[in-house]
Amino acid sequence: MKALCWHGKKDIRYDTVPDPVIEHPRDAIIRTSACAICGSDLHLFDGFMPGMKHGDIMGHEFMGEVVEVGSENKALRIGDRVVIPFTIACGECDQCRRGRFSVCERSNRNAEQAAKLFGHSTAGLFGYTHLTGGYAGGQAEYVRVPYADTTHIRVPDSLSDEQALFLGDIVPTGWQAARQCDIQPSDTVAVWGAGPVGQMAVRSALLQGARQVVCIDRVPERLRMAREAGAEVIDFERQSVLEMLADLTAGKGPEKCIDAVGMESHATRTFDALYDRAKQAVGAETDRPHVLREMIYVCRPAGVLSIPGVYGGLIDKIPFGAAMNKGLTWRMGQTDVRRWTDELLDVIARGELDPSFVITHSEPLQRGPEFYTTFRDKADGCIKVVLKP
Repeated sequence: MKALCWHGKKDIRYDTVPDPVIEHPRDAIIRTSACAICGSDLHLFDGFMPGMKHGDIMGHEFMGEVVEVGSENKALRIGDRVVIPFTIACGECDQCRRGRFSVCERSNRNAEQAAKLFGHSTAGLFGYTHLTGGYAGGQAEYVRVPYADTTHIRVPDSLSDEQALFLGDIVPTGWQAARQCDIQPSDTVAVWGAGPVGQMAVRSALLQGARQVVCIDRVPERLRMAREAGAEVIDFERQSVLEMLADLTAGKGPEKCIDAVGMESHATRTFDALYDRAKQAVGAETDRPHVLREMIYVCRPAGVLSIPGVYGGLIDKIPFGAAMNKGLTWRMGQTDVRRWTDELLDVIARGELDPSFVITHSEPLQRGPEFYTTFRDKADGCIKVVLKP
C-alpha cells in the first residue's frame, strides 16, 4: 500500500509500505477514505518531537471503512464506516473507566520508555512517535486499529466524510479545551491561535455559553474565519494583545484563556523570540512558551488556563509566581476523544456546527509531502488539508 512516511526533519515521502495485518483479536483493519494533516503533525515535520524513526507512517486524523476484524472484536463488522480517535483506548483500565482515554494505562506498547520521560506512560497514539507506542498512522491507504472495539466512532449515513472526519481530533480537542474552562455566561474567553483547533475552540466556547470570545493570531484568513464565527479578533503583529484585551474586558482581563498553539508559538517582542530560538538551538529548551507567558500575564485573577496545544519537553522563563499569586487554574492534556464524541455527533446533527467549514484544501494522498509545506507555511490561504487515498 501507499503511505506518507517520516524520513527526518522536513522530509515526508509518499512510500510503498507493507499492508497492515491483524495482530490481536481485538484489532480491525480499515480502508482509509479520508485523512488530514494536523498542526501537531508539524511538530514531527519540524523535528521538535523525539522518538521518530525513518519510515514511520504519519497521521492521526483519519476515517474509513472496516475491511477486516479480529476474532474477539464484536463491536465492528466489515463494511462499517468509522472515524478513529487519535487516542488509543483499551476501554477497561482505571483511566478509561473514568473517561480519561488520553492516559489509557494499557494502549502504549512503549509504556516503560514513556514513563522514563514523563514519570508515567500516556496512551498510545496513532502516527505520533515511539514514545506513544510507535503505531502506524492514518495517512495511508489502510490502517491497523488496535483495541478497535473501543477505539472507534461509528459514523451515521447522514454525515459526509468532511463533516465526520474531524471528530477524531480537532473537534473534540476544541470542545475539551472549552469544557476545561468551566465557562460561565459572564465570561470572556481568549483563544491564542486561529488554526484548526483554535477555530473549533472559538466555536465551542460560543456554543458553551461564553459572553465574549477573542481570538489572537496574525494570519488574515484565519482571523477572518474566527470573526465570521462571532469572535472579536486581534492581529498580534499589528496590535498589542495586552492593550486590546484590556480594552475588550474593561481592564479586567479574560476569565478564561486557551492555548491552541503549543510548542512552536511566535513572539512579537524581539528579545523573547531570540531568547527562545537560542535556547532551542543549544538544546536548553525544546518548546517555545510565549503564549503561556502571555496568558499568565493577562488572565484575570482566579481564572483558568486551558492548554490543548501540544508541548513535548522543556520550557523556560515561565512566570509561575504570577500564576500562583493570581490563583490561576491550569487544565491541560491530550484529548479524551471518545468522552465527547456522542455529544458532538448530536451537535453536528442539529446543525449547530459543521466542521467542514475549516477545510481549505482537499488533495490526493500522493500530494501530501508538498502540502505539509503548504500547511506549515500557511501558503495559499491554507488552514486545513484533507487527503484522500
